[in-house]
Amino acid sequence: MRLLHTSDWHLGRSFHREDLLAAQAVFVDHLVATVEAERVDCVLVSGDVYDRALPAVDAVRLCNEALERLAARTRVVLIAGNHDSARRLGFGSALMDAAGVHVRTDFAAVGDPVVVDDAAIYGIPYLEPELVRHPWDLPERSHAAALTEAMRRVRDDAANRPGLRSVVLAHAFVTGGESSESERDISVGGSSQVAASVFDGVDYAALGHLHGRWAVTDRVRYSGSPIAYSFSEDGHVKGSWLIDLREDGMAAEFVEAPVPRRLARVRGRLDDLLTDPSFDRFEDHWLQVTLTDSRRPSAAMERLRRRFPHTLVLGFDPGDDATDHARPWSDRVRGRSELDIAGDFVAEVTDGPATAAERDLLHDAFEACRRKEAMA
Repeated sequence: MRLLHTSDWHLGRSFHREDLLAAQAVFVDHLVATVEAERVDCVLVSGDVYDRALPAVDAVRLCNEALERLAARTRVVLIAGNHDSARRLGFGSALMDAAGVHVRTDFAAVGDPVVVDDAAIYGIPYLEPELVRHPWDLPERSHAAALTEAMRRVRDDAANRPGLRSVVLAHAFVTGGESSESERDISVGGSSQVAASVFDGVDYAALGHLHGRWAVTDRVRYSGSPIAYSFSEDGHVKGSWLIDLREDGMAAEFVEAPVPRRLARVRGRLDDLLTDPSFDRFEDHWLQVTLTDSRRPSAAMERLRRRFPHTLVLGFDPGDDATDHARPWSDRVRGRSELDIAGDFVAEVTDGPATAAERDLLHDAFEACRRKEAMA
């Protein structure tokens, strides 16, 4: 059996105000061509189909086109990610089943597989710990507890299907993968990381959420996003995993996706960037530029764009003597939680660190927003 594992399309997303819908349409063309050329039996889409709960009309149109074209050639199993609205994405799912497009957004149905040839394929949508904790009577509010219970239900069902191999789609942060700047933080909803061992015993786990391709283990993999959505992904190779489930084991091959425009991060003095021939290769790239001049040059962006017309982000880092406020905002918040960033804001406006009561209030506010979005 041959599977094509993809995820994190984020249809409708822009890149520093650059519209990516045309590039995403090219990826859909590539996906359909790969399905035809490789005779794929089932396409697995592991969440974050859209970039937001209320996607733009053009993004919905592209998704509809993609699923229609794929359904004419193969089967599709698709789950909701943390960016998707489970209710909206799941609309009409029972009707789409008949067309061979199996949209799985309901956490209560994680133990009900889609059977394709000799494989039972289980879709585990993104599980918000607070929303499943009470229905599933979990011992704690965490992503690990939620996914462990989901996999218990999967194993219980798989045990009653002798002769079928088991495939799981999940949208989570599994230990062993590496995050980038473009994934939304899910740690406010409980401890975010989950051990890869939670998937022990399945023939393949197709993961989504992280935007880089990662083989956490041979049978537990992230496909990553098909397009780069942050400059932290400038070293990524984008694409999908082609998975062969054979009687004697499993084989995996990475199929590279087309690149709409290459990314690069460069730094240096403005005059050097404008004159040094070694930077010629970046003239057609999307660029994040960090200037190291001791004084902020005037009209820096306009001057840079004369040579590098696709410069999108400009930062200023004059060196070790720079204050924290001179550092780019992306550097100051990288790797920090929403709660910590909000706490910094409180400290900034009150001239003192947030109290325990204030942090509890902020935490409750983030939780309320997360629950509201998950239920949208």
